[in-house]
Amino acid sequence: MKKSEINFQVELDKDNLPKEILWSATDKEEEGAESTRSISVNVWDNLNQSTLRIDLWTNEMSVVEMKRFYIDIIGGMAQTILNSTGDEFMSEEMKDLCDRLVRHVNEENSRNNR
Repeated sequence: MKKSEINFQVELDKDNLPKEILWSATDKEEEGAESTRSISVNVWDNLNQSTLRIDLWTNEMSVVEMKRFYIDIIGGMAQTILNSTGDEFMSEEMKDLCDRLVRHVNEENSRNNR
């Protein structure tokens, strides 16, 4: 049986906030750790029937990047729910939410850049 590993290394500043986030995976094309500004990991806890979440970001992650990151996450979940359950309604609702959020972020950026 094949096994795969995903690793995260988080360097914290004096206030215990993420200063640097590195990730690596055994199945990643490029070898070695790679830097990122944010991670979001979700794990289903069978025992408590709930989701455990880890959301970390460095101070280099801009607000606009953070919003785009979460829009991308929701879009990916929309595709995953379609692939895993075949629930087209739920998938389309999530995609529609992404479309609305993209418009919101774009409008917000336009206002802020005037």
